[in-house]
Amino acid sequence: QVQLVESGGGLVQAGGSRRLSCAASGRTRSSYAMGWFRQAPGKEREFVAAINWSGALTYYADSVKGRFTISRDNAKNTVYLQMNSLKPEDTAVYYCAARDASTWAVKEFSYAHWGQGTQVTVSS
Repeated sequence: QVQLVESGGGLVQAGGSRRLSCAASGRTRSSYAMGWFRQAPGKEREFVAAINWSGALTYYADSVKGRFTISRDNAKNTVYLQMNSLKPEDTAVYYCAARDASTWAVKEFSYAHWGQGTQVTVSS
């Protein structure tokens, strides 16, 4: 089993930046592809960004493209989400997820392991 723990959430003003981290433990493998999802109040969880096992390939939702950057450090079993130019509509609980495959995916069902989430609130 893989355990994922997100950190770095909090309150930030619109236009500001925040970096989320997701630390993996347990039966970790650097060959896991990883993803970030988010869920705003009253809305369904949605895809944000994904990265393949090596970090060479990434994919972003249109709503965050150019503002967010996903990266990973396999030596530390950690994935990051750098969020810049934050907007109030980015307010959500952010979840990281790992899938038992090396290539990224955008669908929730593709990911077998999930963290508990970290709240990001962007004030206007």
